[in-house]
Amino acid sequence: MNRTSGVLMPITALPSPWGVGTLGDAARAFLDFLVAGGQTYWQILPIGPTSYGDSPYQAFSSYAGNPYFIDLDDLCRAGLLKPEEYQNLDWGTPGRVDYGRLYELRFPVLRRAVERLWAGEGPAVAEFCKKESAWLEDYALFMALKKKFGGAPWSAWPDDALRKRQPAALAAAREELAEEVRFWQGVQYLFFVQWDAFKALAGEKGIQIIGDLPIYTAGDSADVWAHPDQFQMDEEFRPTRVAGCPPDGFSADGQLWGNPLFNWEKMKAEGYRWWMDRIAFQFRFYDVLRIDHFRGFDSYYSIPAGAKNAQNGRWEPGPGIEFFRQMEKTLGKREIIAEDLGFLTPSVHQLLADTGYPGMKLLEFAFDSRDGGGRLYQPHNYPTHCIAYVGTHDNDTALGWMKTAEPADVAMAQEYLHLDPVEGENWGMMRAIWSSTAGCTIVQMQDLLGLGSESRMNTPSTLGGNWAWRAEPGFDSPALAKKLHRQMELYERLAVHAE
Repeated sequence: MNRTSGVLMPITALPSPWGVGTLGDAARAFLDFLVAGGQTYWQILPIGPTSYGDSPYQAFSSYAGNPYFIDLDDLCRAGLLKPEEYQNLDWGTPGRVDYGRLYELRFPVLRRAVERLWAGEGPAVAEFCKKESAWLEDYALFMALKKKFGGAPWSAWPDDALRKRQPAALAAAREELAEEVRFWQGVQYLFFVQWDAFKALAGEKGIQIIGDLPIYTAGDSADVWAHPDQFQMDEEFRPTRVAGCPPDGFSADGQLWGNPLFNWEKMKAEGYRWWMDRIAFQFRFYDVLRIDHFRGFDSYYSIPAGAKNAQNGRWEPGPGIEFFRQMEKTLGKREIIAEDLGFLTPSVHQLLADTGYPGMKLLEFAFDSRDGGGRLYQPHNYPTHCIAYVGTHDNDTALGWMKTAEPADVAMAQEYLHLDPVEGENWGMMRAIWSSTAGCTIVQMQDLLGLGSESRMNTPSTLGGNWAWRAEPGFDSPALAKKLHRQMELYERLAVHAE
């Protein structure tokens, strides 16, 4: 693994006047910032359509793109929107995503664009729908039915025939909701046109995209509705066991994610076909795939459905190395990062070694007594074959951590890392991973900007206020890119395209 570096910056966090970051001008400008900063990678969060709670890890589909990422200015340039149809709306306060406001405003605007799209580019959209029918038919109908039933999760739909996907009921619904289905198909066409253009531009500039695949799918998703046999469900299509994490130093109740667990026995009998299709599709989006909650493939935490917290779960065996051997046989060798954080056992370490994937090292964990990672995460113990972070989207920023961690932990970090307020403690923490032997390093954009806890992306096991931080216009300044570039020179992480 060559010495490389990148930046973790969610697309939602890019600046724009229209409520949320998109694939438009700001994304293209950020690619230029990464090039100027000597970076190789742009790491993003999952890009699926978000549901209740706004988490990108709880999407309505593993295949569909997030409608919020569709750039309205680019639609206007393409003649699909008029300026007055979106520029005069109150999109909220810059610096935070107001998801409620976004939900109310964005879709009426997109409906105008999709109406013009079908009228002007109908054959191209129809061809797209045919090509993507394996997932798009179910997703578009799923979203149309959600609208019909007031946004209720599919498990609460009043029509059992639709909930259980009886063919006659599905056929009747497709006819009744044809226009709504066409809308959701059109939205995906717009997303994929813009994503493909963005991805191609990144490739031209030498920037590789690191994407994130949640191990679990949302219970209220087209994935589970269309393929209930792949999950631990009863005869009424209700989950019997759900996912989460056991109690730890950060949460006495553990984490109750609530996602339905996989029916690994059935998946194995089918050669893990559902998974192979899902992973193969992700490589349409990304150059490198970070597999979330890697330890769940060794063993996973199983909680009774309906439990109030995660305290009474149990560990169950996962598919193990056989799954990854099947993946390499089916898809060939691909660039994978294993998110090997959390409660790790010798068997998890062995699975990581057997796959050959690089794991993750978090600098904050080296000093945080709540996590207990200790020596494993100290830079002098990093293997070359790993990805080093100061923290990820689930952690506080560097400066936020310095203010919220236990005083003794902070003192240890200051002594070990020789942190200096003149340099900036955030820069000292980033320097520690850049100067380490880790093959690749990723830093959060918030740490490059020297921001505190107010810019944290997510606090696990909490609802509300997460996933909302956005950068201010001008955040990706030439001066900051030059400073970052110099660090890459010093620690021999300079991307080839920037030399």
